[in-house]
Amino acid sequence: MSIVSSIVKRPVTVCMFTLAIMLFGMVGFSRLSVSLLPDLSYPTLTIRTVNPGAAPAEIEQLLSKPIEESVGVVKGIRKVHSISKAGQSDVIVEFDWGVAMNFATQNVREKLDTLSLPKDVKKPIILRFNPALDPIMRLGISTSNKDFKALKQNRTFAEQEIKRQLETIPGVAAVQLGGGLQQEIQVIFDQDKAAQRGISAQDIVQRIQSENINMSAGRVYDGQQEYLVRTVNQFASLDELRNMIVKQADEYTIYLKDIAHVYDGEKERSDITRINNNEAIELAIYKEGDANTVSVANLVNKKLLTIEKSLPEQLKLDVIYDQSEFIIDAVDEVKNAAIIGGILAMLILYLFLGNLFNTLIISLAIPISIIATFNLMFANDISLNIMSLGGIALAVGLLVDNAIVVLENIARYKEKGESIIDAAVLGTQEVTGAVIASTLTTLAVFFPLAFVEGFAGQLFSDQAMTVTFALLTSLVVALTLIPMLASRQFSSEKNIIEEQVPDVKLAKNNSRFILLKTILDFPFKLLFNYFPLAITKGLLLVTNLLTKLINLILKPSYKLFSFYFNKIAILYNTLLLKSLRNRISVLFISIVFTFFVVGLIPNMDVELVPEVAKSEFTLELTLPQGTPIKVTDQRLQELAISIKSDSRVKHTYSLAGSGSLMMSSASKGGENWGQLLVALHNSSDVKVIKDFIRTQAESMADVNVKIKQAEMFTTERPLQVILSGYNLKNLKKTSDELARILIADKQFTDINKSLRDGQPELKIEFDNERLASLDLRASNIAAQLVTKVSGSVASKYNLNDRQIDILVRADEQARNSAQAIKHITINASQDRSLPLSTVANITESIGPNEINRIDQSRVAIVSASLTYGDLASAALKAQMIIKQLNLPDNIRIKVAGQNEEMTRSFSSLMMALLLAVFLVYLVMASQFESLLNPFIILFSVPLAVLGSVLGLYITNTAISVIVLIGVIMLTGIVVNNAIVLVDRINQLRQQGVDKTKAIITASNSRLRPIIMTSLTTVLGLAPLALSDGEGSELRAPLAITVMSGLFIATALTLLVIPVLYSVFDRKQYAQTTVIDNQIIQDDVNYDS
Repeated sequence: MSIVSSIVKRPVTVCMFTLAIMLFGMVGFSRLSVSLLPDLSYPTLTIRTVNPGAAPAEIEQLLSKPIEESVGVVKGIRKVHSISKAGQSDVIVEFDWGVAMNFATQNVREKLDTLSLPKDVKKPIILRFNPALDPIMRLGISTSNKDFKALKQNRTFAEQEIKRQLETIPGVAAVQLGGGLQQEIQVIFDQDKAAQRGISAQDIVQRIQSENINMSAGRVYDGQQEYLVRTVNQFASLDELRNMIVKQADEYTIYLKDIAHVYDGEKERSDITRINNNEAIELAIYKEGDANTVSVANLVNKKLLTIEKSLPEQLKLDVIYDQSEFIIDAVDEVKNAAIIGGILAMLILYLFLGNLFNTLIISLAIPISIIATFNLMFANDISLNIMSLGGIALAVGLLVDNAIVVLENIARYKEKGESIIDAAVLGTQEVTGAVIASTLTTLAVFFPLAFVEGFAGQLFSDQAMTVTFALLTSLVVALTLIPMLASRQFSSEKNIIEEQVPDVKLAKNNSRFILLKTILDFPFKLLFNYFPLAITKGLLLVTNLLTKLINLILKPSYKLFSFYFNKIAILYNTLLLKSLRNRISVLFISIVFTFFVVGLIPNMDVELVPEVAKSEFTLELTLPQGTPIKVTDQRLQELAISIKSDSRVKHTYSLAGSGSLMMSSASKGGENWGQLLVALHNSSDVKVIKDFIRTQAESMADVNVKIKQAEMFTTERPLQVILSGYNLKNLKKTSDELARILIADKQFTDINKSLRDGQPELKIEFDNERLASLDLRASNIAAQLVTKVSGSVASKYNLNDRQIDILVRADEQARNSAQAIKHITINASQDRSLPLSTVANITESIGPNEINRIDQSRVAIVSASLTYGDLASAALKAQMIIKQLNLPDNIRIKVAGQNEEMTRSFSSLMMALLLAVFLVYLVMASQFESLLNPFIILFSVPLAVLGSVLGLYITNTAISVIVLIGVIMLTGIVVNNAIVLVDRINQLRQQGVDKTKAIITASNSRLRPIIMTSLTTVLGLAPLALSDGEGSELRAPLAITVMSGLFIATALTLLVIPVLYSVFDRKQYAQTTVIDNQIIQDDVNYDS
């Protein structure tokens, strides 16, 4: 007994296994995590080393260069880029895609451990770039009270109450605070008074450290009693600190209050945050690496409901940003597209079949295959994201193809007079090899994706896996469930009931047990016989009624469709006959069409990936180095005010300084840097508001603006021009000239230069001979300068379970200007105070803001975004501009950025496409046991590519990585129609039919199934192509590519493939004229 026969004769077993798979699939679905994109492992590390006070040139020599040389030998590195700026070195190490980053990180760490850096430099830290490390939510706390006291109280409340509660939520890794004022106990001393009393800045710091101390002194045993001994000497109040003795002499005592003002103040501001232009406290919520964004956001929102109840009346808590909203909307869009696509595919099936029962049988392949796919997704740790769900949506139209072939063949055997059971078995067995081969040709195209370099391989891995899972499960469904259901189609109601509810007979019993038997037998019969019988009869009755009702409603549509389809079939037969008579003309027209479509490609845009439209965007603003944070905040306010009154703007959020950012980017942070997040009601208004803000920013002097949306796939700007050389002056001059040319060109916007004037410096060079003559040490003077200018944290002040910094600093008059710095007192002498200028030469200078190095060469980077046009044309224009530059000697220049990644990805995908075509040919050659037939079939691939290009051109869709992935997928799909056609031609010829008659007969008989399977795929993809919801930019190009390619290829395949077959296939078969007409007639009768 064959496997198919066993399956057909065991309907209960098949149903139970199907139900089990669906049940486990639903359980797996409920446990799948939800995210926007697959887990992309970005192969980038940032090595950050801090050396406060060092200039960029010193950072380059002392930190960046040694680190570059040390880690540059690690295996798998593609590029090393260092950024040396004041007080900080960032060495960005880019690895090849596919490198195991955990091992790479360990190797880098081992190299750093062997590196010898200056003693006063902190140990380097390693940061990983990942867009998932952006906060998943931003909260804002604002108040109607505008004074400084409120800002300090609100910050304290947010830190002590709200932050602690949010960090207890499962999945929350950290909550970072930004904005407001942080409490600080400030000891502001008068340097002249202190010096006159022989007290230095370091004396004050050391005295506070030694007095403000609690310490355990051990244990004491007094007989049988044990005592803990500890000193308690921490300041209990600010008055105790004020009355601390700084210096004790015979004739006098000097208290801290005699030389300093002690008060409860605020830390110097490093960030200012605003919501709708009002100062606020921001809480940025970061999730754990493996946590589900949507689940964590839901838990946070629930906790916020509790927190809001305990908020003081004057405080208002707002959600500024919630990443989960976009994810939910994007995922729901794909779900809806898949459902609508499935319904459209079912409708097409009914219009072709005209039988609701057959339509339902075939349509079952869609939900069962999808639900079974969830099992495999869960087992392979694939999340529900727009790529994996997009794969399911893409597969919806393909899932029914195998079922159509199987059911069609079963119906064919039934028409020949076989019983329904035998027809189900024989029909399925005959096409098992064909449907397996057809599925393999579709799946074969996904294997080359393993060789795709860049982020494209990782981005589409989930989609490839889900399509593979769905098609494999649909194959199993087509070979098991479909024949079983088809064999039940014409079974009588009685037989179905008997099979589902077998009669349970008891053995004869002695007459005295009849009463007992009847009593005991009744519950079993009720449960296992009468109850199932009633339910089955009821279900059959309802099903029959619904089937008849729906058939009655849809029958006119079916008749109308059949009428017009018959007209199309007649027209096709006429065109086919003319094509076979004029084969050269058909081939010539095909070639002309090819040249026409290829000529459209240069007029099409080319980009790496489409920009995902969101209803919010971020403006990054950079002012000249040395700009105070208040000025940066003022510029951000001006921009926010300019758009505040626009009804299209939902809200604005600004951050001046680093604030709550937890990032590895070297370009963010600092008092001269800020960002403005603009949220709109509708994403369609983004471009208008962006252009308006750019216009406003252009009127601001010395302001560099960069507007962007969330970076999902790459850290690079669209266009980067890298100039390399050693001489910084030449690099700056050339980069300035290039930037001026780009600014004048309207295609480029948000021009940014890496090499700009840095922060003004006061260089202090000590006169060592003078120091020695005065018995002074440079280290002591430097320490005093640190305390007097920036301040030193001497100790902590305990207040209500909080530890507050005690900062010692000179009064503002001693540090408020460059002239004041020259007169800072450097000695603590009652006789004569010495200003700094007596022992040091103080000069003003301006160095570079930062020094960039790529692969151990100094570089200047000029980057830009595009206002219009595509990436390829912009890169070409940049190359032309570069040729016009008068480059100094020893300066090399190249175009990089996203263009570089695009070139790499496109090259890799083209190789994958060639491998996909080869694998498809390999499968077909094995199936046909021929080298010629697969070659003929492969002509449908260029026809499909031409259709894709035409569809992309008409819809104004740019060529991108997503489009090329669509072409690769199309390669495996489009050959199926040609396989069906050529296979049937061969069958007829093997049965003795003349080649021309076989071509005509097979083409006419296969017209209906070919158009049916193509339309189910095309209409299954239509919702993806037409969707304009969240994330549609990533789905529509692929859907348009496959839809248009399949549509055009189907139309051309029905004419071009028969012509090519008649031209190239010279194989001779035995002619059997006697049965020739009968075979043709049977084929035509079946098709009707």
